[in-house]
Amino acid sequence: MTQADQLHQGIEALGLALPSGVESLLLGYLSLLTKWNRTYNLTAVRDEAEIVTHHLLDSLTLVPFLTDTSTLADVGSGAGLPAIPLAIACPKIQIVSFETVQKKAAFQQQARIELRLDNLSVRCARVERERGVFEVVTSRAFASLTDFVGLAGHLVRDGGRMLAMKGVYPADEIADLPPGWCVGNAIELKVPGLDARRHLIVLQRKA
Repeated sequence: MTQADQLHQGIEALGLALPSGVESLLLGYLSLLTKWNRTYNLTAVRDEAEIVTHHLLDSLTLVPFLTDTSTLADVGSGAGLPAIPLAIACPKIQIVSFETVQKKAAFQQQARIELRLDNLSVRCARVERERGVFEVVTSRAFASLTDFVGLAGHLVRDGGRMLAMKGVYPADEIADLPPGWCVGNAIELKVPGLDARRHLIVLQRKA
């Protein structure tokens, strides 16, 4: 099976109705990531088929939890995950990606230019020193929930959410959440072709 077929079938399995041209752009991102990864070690996943499942489809599981009016900050996004797949799949959403490692931020900038992602901004900066107000703040394999809230909670607008992408259900991390924050929802995610546990933990400020 080609990566194009794998991606198409995965998007269908997720039940996503994405704009025209999205699959082609996602494959363009896959090609760029594979090319840069040979030199810059952006991700430990090197097989293209695994990149489709572990990175592209995994990132796209967030799409149903966003709206066209969302503003989103992605914290510690590495090679642009989930920021770049989400920017491709949701062109009406304004996304800011925060990444402290220069080579990874440089890759994201190149992908933004080559894929013409006008709705994506990339900042090579420590998120705790940044300012902004976002409806959604995401992280993927970034830090503990406590660290996520401590480093990036100030970016969430009133009534906004923090979406933490996790593997197994992080019961211990949830129990250690700092005062003022709670779990609004915890959803087990199903990633097509990926035989691993995935959970989305939705955090929000207590009323």
